[in-house]
Amino acid sequence: MIQAKIQEAGTLKKLLDAIKELVTDANFECNEEGIMLQAMDDSLVSLVSVNLGAPGFTHHCCDHPMLLGVNLTSLTKVLRCAKDDGICTLKAADEVDVLNLVYGAKVRFFFLLFLFLRLCGMGASRPFLIFAPFFPFPPLLSSLLLLTHLTSLPLDSDRIDEYGMKLMDIDANTLIVPETKYDARVTLPSSEFTRIVRDLSQLGESVRIEVSKQGVRFTSDGEVANGSVILQQSDWGHDDDSIPAGVGIEMNQHVSIAFSLKYLVIFFKSACFSGK
Repeated sequence: MIQAKIQEAGTLKKLLDAIKELVTDANFECNEEGIMLQAMDDSLVSLVSVNLGAPGFTHHCCDHPMLLGVNLTSLTKVLRCAKDDGICTLKAADEVDVLNLVYGAKVRFFFLLFLFLRLCGMGASRPFLIFAPFFPFPPLLSSLLLLTHLTSLPLDSDRIDEYGMKLMDIDANTLIVPETKYDARVTLPSSEFTRIVRDLSQLGESVRIEVSKQGVRFTSDGEVANGSVILQQSDWGHDDDSIPAGVGIEMNQHVSIAFSLKYLVIFFKSACFSGK
C-alpha cells in the first residue's frame, strides 16, 4: 500500500496545473524513494518528468512498488475541494482500483504555543482547574499532556474530507533519458525567464534563443510586430541555492535554437517551484 501526506495541498494543485495541459493520463510510480511521473504529450513533442522525493512529504510509506494510473483532469477536480494551505493525504491499498484523498486543516503552531505558555503561567488556583477532571496532574505536566493531545488533531477536528477516484490501467513504457552534454548553459531567475516568455508570446508563435559571448538574446517575429530581449552575464550575488541576482552563462560554442512559445508558456507554470 501507499500512504503519503503533504503539508500543503496547494503544492499538488500547482504541480497538476503545470502538466495537465500536456498529459491527460499518466502512471504515478510509487516506491520507498517517493512518487515519480514520466510521460510525453500526445504530439510527442515534450517530455514531462516529475519526482516527488520521500523527504518532501510529512509522512511517506510504501511497502512495495506500485503503479497508480490517474486521469489528471479528474485528479485536478478532486484537488479543488482541498484548501491550498490544508494537509492532503494520498492513500491506495493493494489490489484496489481506488485512490483515496483525505483533506484536513493544519494545526496552528503559534496558537498552541500561546495556549501552552498561558497554561504554564497559571497556578493551581487559577482557571486552569477547569481541566483538572481530565488531567489530574500538576499544572505543568497537564499543560504538556493537553498540548500533545491538541497537536494530534487538525485545527478543524470536526471536519475531515475524504474523496475517492478510480484508477486506470495505462499502458506506458518508462523512457530512459540519456545524459547530454550541452554546448551552452544559461542560468537566470525563473521569474525573469517567465516574464520574457509571457511578453514574447504576445507577438509570435516561436522564440529564437541565441547564446554568445555578448549574452543571451530572445527574439520573436510576428505578423504585425517583433521583439527581442538581451540579457548580459552579470554577478550572481549568491553562492547557495537561493534566488540568483543575475545571469550566468557557460558556453562552449555559439548556439541559436527556436522553440515553440506555446510549450514554453506551459512549462513555466512550474517556475514557482524554483527561484532559478
